[in-house]
Amino acid sequence: MTDRHHNLPIARQAKVLNISRGSVYYQPRPTSPEDLALMRRIDELHLEFPFAGSRMLRDFLDREGLKAGRRHVATLMKRMGIEAIYRRPNTSKPTPGHKIYPYLLRGVKVDRPDEVWAMDITYIPMARGFVYLAAVVDWFSRRVLSHRVSITMETDFCVEALEEALAKHGKPGMFNTDQGSQFTSEAFTGVLIANEIKISMDGKGAWRDNVFVERIWKSVKYEEVYLHAYDSVGVARASIGRYLDFYNRRRPHSSLDRRTPEEAYFDPTPRLAAA
Repeated sequence: MTDRHHNLPIARQAKVLNISRGSVYYQPRPTSPEDLALMRRIDELHLEFPFAGSRMLRDFLDREGLKAGRRHVATLMKRMGIEAIYRRPNTSKPTPGHKIYPYLLRGVKVDRPDEVWAMDITYIPMARGFVYLAAVVDWFSRRVLSHRVSITMETDFCVEALEEALAKHGKPGMFNTDQGSQFTSEAFTGVLIANEIKISMDGKGAWRDNVFVERIWKSVKYEEVYLHAYDSVGVARASIGRYLDFYNRRRPHSSLDRRTPEEAYFDPTPRLAAA
């Protein structure tokens, strides 16, 4: 927006654009190795104890000899995009211009593919730094229909994953997400509305609404991410892609009668498991 080589001084450009002059000069600092180590451990603890807030996570870290104040833990959690999962009064306000939709899946039995799709974002640690993984999942079969890896939590990579899933697999009757700003944005909900797909959103901090996708993230992290120290974004993207292909085509699920997600997606008829 600003041009350091323009004849107009930076201070004047900032005033014309109605932005802080300090923000023009600010240079973002990379995340320190100490914070990356804390974020990795916080991520592991969050998977094990999703109900733990910043105070409890601080205490868990302290018992392991990792010193961090509650506010610092809360800051790292915000950067990672995680929060304690439990039912509480919804006192938060949506981002201006962002509509929050009701949760439509309570009491609904999903018994066929493409009846409901879900999407979420999770934090992925690397050897140096971190990325975010977003995935569109078929609720019935657990099949990952599309995914994207991004260095930021901007809306664009979520919209790209959604559009790819729609292009490859048609459209579901309903699409469920949490109330994250990416999913409540007009860019994202506009795609669903244009395709006449019902929009459902988890209750704020409601673990019952979110537990399905959390189970998938647990598999991805324990069976892939935590076993590797990705050297680059490209390596992370390729390795996660290979795992999700394995997850879809070769990994059996007890909840799917020991079938793979791909088998359940293309042949939803239940069958008796072998003795």
